[in-house]
Amino acid sequence: MPRTFFRRPRLRTGLATLACALCCSLAAAQTLSLSFDDGLNPDKEPRAAAWNQALLDGLQRAGVTAMVFPSLARTGGAPGLALVRAWGDAGHAVGNHTASHRSLAAPDMSVAAFTADIATADAALRTLPGWRPMLRFPYLKEGDTLAKRDGVRAWLAAHGYRAAPVSVDASDWYYNQVYGRWLDEGAPDKARQVKAAYVDHLLDRAQYYDQLARRVLGRSPPHVLLLHTSRLNADAVGDVVQAFHARGWTFTSPLTALADPLYTEPVDTLPAGESVVWAHARAQGVTGLRYPAEDDVYEAPKLRALGLLPDAAARQAPSP
Repeated sequence: MPRTFFRRPRLRTGLATLACALCCSLAAAQTLSLSFDDGLNPDKEPRAAAWNQALLDGLQRAGVTAMVFPSLARTGGAPGLALVRAWGDAGHAVGNHTASHRSLAAPDMSVAAFTADIATADAALRTLPGWRPMLRFPYLKEGDTLAKRDGVRAWLAAHGYRAAPVSVDASDWYYNQVYGRWLDEGAPDKARQVKAAYVDHLLDRAQYYDQLARRVLGRSPPHVLLLHTSRLNADAVGDVVQAFHARGWTFTSPLTALADPLYTEPVDTLPAGESVVWAHARAQGVTGLRYPAEDDVYEAPKLRALGLLPDAAARQAPSP
């Protein structure tokens, strides 16, 4: 028989195997974008400019385009806004995190007061390069009553705004407190261990929310990770990107990720907010969801077990 009689089935088998591998690879693909809340205030923190530049340098080296959501309460005056401008100048998008950084779920917060807070920040930020009329709710709280939730949603739509939810929430603010405490106490080895634990924490939370998304959405969406402009992230952003790459994740920009319908279709939950994936899971009646979804109470025991929790950090009040 001709030798080709034996080769053709092998070729078809090889192509089928390759196609299967490609499909499996695409099905397992995980995509992440980085967003940073708050901004830094040089009037209160002398190292603010250095941390801001370290964040921007780290993102540039990693080839990652991010988005920052400044709050005027956290940036202060003109020097802080200049640091925000640097993000836009570097090609990152700039959104709105309100003027006072107050929670919409606070009992004394009204729709009128909250939307006025958005407008105040808008007036200060909208001329910056990279500006986008997108709101990141402080503390990810989108309203504890139907009137608040729907009232703010209506205001956003009427003023050309949209919300900028996250799919992956985390407690980076708490790890930053512990990291800074060890550095301030002259214990850089402990700080390095906290940074390593922090990277593991982000990988763990991303994997959790991706698995939850696959369960409630039937797919892995382009994720948006919530981080903060902080000392820890200034030192760790390169390590974070490298660790995610090592796990097979790819990176996209938050603007690209936020174009996914996951982030544009409102979820019917009360209290409203948290991770948008978590909110979908709650709306579908998934059991076992913790509330709040992320907090220091979940992370402190882990760090304590590793011998990485200074007493002072354990007593410090959380300030996400």
